[in-house]
Amino acid sequence: MSGSEILVACLEREGVDTIFAYPGGASMEIHQALTRSKQIRTVLPRHEQGGAFAAEGYARATGRAGVCMATSGPGATNLVTGIADAYMDSVPLVAITGQVPQAMIGKGGFQETDIYGMTLPVVKHSYLITDINDIPRIVKEAFHIAQTGRPGPVLIDLPKNVQQQKTQPVFPNEIHMRGYDPDLRASDLELNEIIGLLEKSERPLLYVGGGIITGRASDELLRFAEAAQIPVTTTIMGCGAFPETHPLSLRWLGMHGTAYANWAVSGEFEHRKSAADPMKKIAPGADLLLAFGVRFDDRVTGKVEKFCETGTIVHIDIDPSELNKNKPAHLPVISDIRYALGRLADMATGRPLQNKFAPWHKQIAEWKAKAPFAYRITEEVKHSEHMKDHLQGKESEVILPQMAIEALYDLSKGEAIITTGVGQHQMWAAQFYKFKFPRQLLTSAGLGAMGYGYPAALGAKVACPDRQVVDIDGDGSFLMNVQELATAHIEKIAAKAIILNNQHLGMVVQWEDRFYKSNRGHTYLGDPEKRDQIYPDYVAVCKSFNVKCERVVFKRDLRPAIQRMLEANEPYVLDVIVPYTEHVLPFIPANHTVADMIWKV
Repeated sequence: MSGSEILVACLEREGVDTIFAYPGGASMEIHQALTRSKQIRTVLPRHEQGGAFAAEGYARATGRAGVCMATSGPGATNLVTGIADAYMDSVPLVAITGQVPQAMIGKGGFQETDIYGMTLPVVKHSYLITDINDIPRIVKEAFHIAQTGRPGPVLIDLPKNVQQQKTQPVFPNEIHMRGYDPDLRASDLELNEIIGLLEKSERPLLYVGGGIITGRASDELLRFAEAAQIPVTTTIMGCGAFPETHPLSLRWLGMHGTAYANWAVSGEFEHRKSAADPMKKIAPGADLLLAFGVRFDDRVTGKVEKFCETGTIVHIDIDPSELNKNKPAHLPVISDIRYALGRLADMATGRPLQNKFAPWHKQIAEWKAKAPFAYRITEEVKHSEHMKDHLQGKESEVILPQMAIEALYDLSKGEAIITTGVGQHQMWAAQFYKFKFPRQLLTSAGLGAMGYGYPAALGAKVACPDRQVVDIDGDGSFLMNVQELATAHIEKIAAKAIILNNQHLGMVVQWEDRFYKSNRGHTYLGDPEKRDQIYPDYVAVCKSFNVKCERVVFKRDLRPAIQRMLEANEPYVLDVIVPYTEHVLPFIPANHTVADMIWKV
């Protein structure tokens, strides 16, 4: 077998059924071998970045490693953003790149880059294969590393001459990697210490993240939270890890999370006009914070030293490097989270806690009633420059972004897999679509990569063809990988998209309004010479790709249009015209505290 045939056979043995791959000179040997595979579907993206994001969408929707491939040089560098995104969000990904022949490596040959060296900071592991006989072992190791412990991306760089060589392959049935032990488990001593802290606590809170989802620990989390009656808040990465419709759920926290989740962590304070003013506490927050599968990201903590300043912090993570990295923990524990939560649930069930935390639950109920996610139509919204050209006297028919997401939630019965781009629409999607299941919200959280939404939706739809998959996107993000409409049409992938089109880079505009006196620093995306028109014309763009699209301007047309989109058995885009003056609230400015939170709509 040739090296390229061995590689494909290895992928088949790992259970790969889909690869997102764009061919070129240094990878065409592998593409030739893929044409002979009866197991692997090769999806041709229209840009390598789109292929990487699609592979991520596949991985996030299934928990199995997504696979993408590109040629050397610019093909490989176009994968880097997707690889970095997978690294930041702990997504299992195997990225394969063709490389120039070994004799040309380091010689500055045509389409040569040192992709191995370039990606070192953003991979879990990487390989440059120099011996054809190593291919079976390396591929098996790559999938093992990508999918175990804290998941992440693995790069395999394969020179063209190795692809063309021939040998009799030996396929390993199992592997042993010295020094790599992903099965780390907390001791009962550590877990009993946590139960002891709970018994002494009056205001415990579970703060959980994407580690619950990647660790497949959602059932154990639910069992533990219910047994101990502990309220639960998540990060955006953790949305769906705990049902957001559950009475114990506080939804998600952080910069744009619920006010009540932020208060539950750090306490409620009087709003202060300046960060130099003292913080005046109204009610205390958690006295015990159980931080499981999280990394204390800055968008969650704000000013980190003020985050749960007076509470005892227990931090459980599979990755030792996360412990005490951003926020010191009083009890740091290295463990597989599913094992730890399962044992904690057993302990809390076997020896029920005497304290049911009734005053704490009463306080949280008051906070929830005081500050739910909300929005309102203001005169500024109705008569903003962007809207008056389109509403033309029908201001009562204005569509706010939040309305579109609420309508989608209702009409999809809360069952859809949602992907997003990055920006205001991403935050509103997380706020107004309640996630009940793990792997239901697929979003670029750590890297914040615009252009992620629609390619990720394609990958998720390929992985879950019987599920409704909808990308909630912004006009700026959607345009960044608009070419993937061709992939959707040609490959017959019925992923849908709702573009919340405000003709601006909405989140940057919001920051301009708050901190730069509304001075626009190149954040307008429309045509300045024809401001009364929608630019680009997404209906015409989609038509050129043979993808159905309709524009929605008036509220009365919104729900019927979403229903048509959901009922379509093909790719479908809704271009929903919304005002650019709307801000995402709540909002805690970067490196500020809960006392600086703007939450009243």
